[in-house]
Amino acid sequence: MATPHNQAEKGQIAKTVLMPGDPLRAKKIAEQYLTDVRMFNEVRNMYGYTGKYNGQEVSVMGSGMGMPSMGIYSYELYNQYDVERIIRIGSAGALADDIHLMDVILAMGVSTDSNYAAQYQLPGTFAPLADYTLISTAHQVAQRRQLSVQVGNVLSSDIFYNDDNAVNDRWKKMNILAVEMETAALYMNAARAGKKALAIFTVSDHLYRHESLSAEQRQDSFDEMIQLALETAIQ
Repeated sequence: MATPHNQAEKGQIAKTVLMPGDPLRAKKIAEQYLTDVRMFNEVRNMYGYTGKYNGQEVSVMGSGMGMPSMGIYSYELYNQYDVERIIRIGSAGALADDIHLMDVILAMGVSTDSNYAAQYQLPGTFAPLADYTLISTAHQVAQRRQLSVQVGNVLSSDIFYNDDNAVNDRWKKMNILAVEMETAALYMNAARAGKKALAIFTVSDHLYRHESLSAEQRQDSFDEMIQLALETAIQ
C-alpha cells in the first residue's frame, strides 16, 4: 500500500532495512553489495531497493537529513510495510577524547535536544535504546572484522549550526560519544511500534581536535561500516 512518501507495495520491502541518510548512498549500496536488485521507491528521489546479500533478502533506503525526515520514513516502514528491523548507517562527529577518526560507534542509547518525544505525552523523560540483539550481534561482527569499536550514548541534535558555542562542552561532560541528527527518532519509532533498531556510525570528524577524514578515507571506512551492517542484518 503506497504512502505519500513511498510508492512500494506490501511485500516489496524486506523485513530488515539499512538506512543511510543519503539516498545516493542507498543506491550505491544496492548496486555494489546486493544481487537481484529491484527498486521499490523513488518518490522525492528517496531511493529504496530490495535485493539479496549472501542469499538473504535485505532492503536499503535513504532516510534524508534530520529527525523529521527519519521519523516519516521509519514510521512508515515499521507500521505500514511490516519491517521488523532498521539499521541506520551514517557518519558522526566525535566528542569523546578517546575516539578517533574511522572508529565505528554502536549507539547503545541516544540523547537528544529534539522535542520528538512530546507526541507520546509521557510523564517523564524517555530514554531511547538500541535493540540488544542487534547491538550484540554488530559488536561480535565488528570484533571478528577487527574494527575499532566504541559502544555508548550519542546525541541526536536538531541543530547543525548551533548559536550556542558551548553546547558540545555540556554534552561531553555527560560522556556523550558523538553527535548526529537522526537516531533518536528512529529509536523512538521502533519502541512505539514494538520493533527493532540500531544505529552504526563511522567517525568522520572530531569536533575538539578539528580532524576530519579525507575523501578516500571516508570511502574506505564507510565501506567497512556498510559490510558490518549487512553482516549484522543477515544474522
